[in-house]
Amino acid sequence: MPCGPNPSGMRNGKVRSYMKPIILLYHLPEGERLAKIKRALFPLGMKLRAVKKEEYLEPVGYLAGVKELVPCGEVYTGDDFEKEMMVMAGLTSRQVDMVILALRKTGAGRIDYKAVLTPTNQSWNALTLYGELAKEHAKMNR
Repeated sequence: MPCGPNPSGMRNGKVRSYMKPIILLYHLPEGERLAKIKRALFPLGMKLRAVKKEEYLEPVGYLAGVKELVPCGEVYTGDDFEKEMMVMAGLTSRQVDMVILALRKTGAGRIDYKAVLTPTNQSWNALTLYGELAKEHAKMNR
């Protein structure tokens, strides 16, 4: 089954999206670091989801709850990411700022690869998004 837009969820060729704020966390196994991040973000009242490596082929928008996207159903068996990645979906720009500030203030540390879910990237899988963020990060840190 192809991943991406569900034809029944399309309107004028565009994917509609109404969602509650959620933060997807990649390459963050259970442990002290994830616990610190959860403690930092809990007061903001946003849902957190630690994405399993096996789910990396699913569209990030599907994992974030975009009903108009369908799952691939494929299991990723490759290597995990080298760096952590965070995808913020359904957040206002103020909420994004609050997330970044909360991570900094609580000592949870930074997550270098961060993205906001957009109509462009919501149908991408984690591998594609991670690759794009890696390129951007390399350009910004020359």
